[in-house]
Amino acid sequence: MLFSAPITLSCCVFLLINGVMLFTLRSKPVFRETPRYILLYNLLFAETAQLVMSQLMYLLHACRMKFTYPVCGVLVLITVLISDISPLTLVLMSLERYVAVCYPLRHTTIISIRNTGLAIITAWSFSLLNVVIRVILLLQFPFQDLKSLQMKQSCSLLAMILVPASAHFDKAYTGLVFASAGVAVISSYIGVIVAARSASTDKASAHKARKTLLLHLMQLSLSLCSTFYSTFSFAISNILDRVTFYRIQSLLYVGVFLLPRCLSSLIYGLRDQTIRPVLIYHLCCGLKLSSIQPKRH
Repeated sequence: MLFSAPITLSCCVFLLINGVMLFTLRSKPVFRETPRYILLYNLLFAETAQLVMSQLMYLLHACRMKFTYPVCGVLVLITVLISDISPLTLVLMSLERYVAVCYPLRHTTIISIRNTGLAIITAWSFSLLNVVIRVILLLQFPFQDLKSLQMKQSCSLLAMILVPASAHFDKAYTGLVFASAGVAVISSYIGVIVAARSASTDKASAHKARKTLLLHLMQLSLSLCSTFYSTFSFAISNILDRVTFYRIQSLLYVGVFLLPRCLSSLIYGLRDQTIRPVLIYHLCCGLKLSSIQPKRH
């Protein structure tokens, strides 16, 4: 509980920043009608929701609260549903940048608002299918043989892997998603590099796209690290004393969960020339800074 207060305060600050960024992306028609910003909104929405759920699970664990299997199952499945959206959306954003650089004349046709909406629905449906399969596997556990549905350990993803089939599926699904996402992002990056050598390609646009794809790859790596958080925490809990374990766990939580999901908003918001002035305006609570809104003469 010693580290819970400052971590919770930091989380609230991060949630505020993410909330302002989400509001910014819905504040103007250019953001609501551009596929790139629609995908960014979906990514930040998923990461903000994941930030809320991860902080909730962290506080429950810090307070050593125990739940019944059904309650814990609902919390874990909601977390799983949300966490899958980030890598899937990063794939869509990478493909959008690839098309923008390599097929600029067909970009508006391929990456239309309708197609972007369908892609987002597909990503959420794929994540929902993962949840449904996990529920089916979870129901194979003989809960009726238990004397009580009350859990003896804290609620977590590892605690809800009750049958070997669930463990195998979790490893296979995680490996498939991140391997496919990694291949998609790296392939898009290579495609942009190849296209940049063409005389007809906008060099500035290609250079900016390369930096964006590298950012996507970094985010994907951080998302992958977060999937091993529970496994690593469980492993070190058996070899460290309680105080040292909670200190390391808190540092890992901040570094793996909190910071990446806040930095996404700041990095994307400050890098984009269209978002930056609007984001700063809202972060300053509508203060009309001269650098943002020049005075009329």
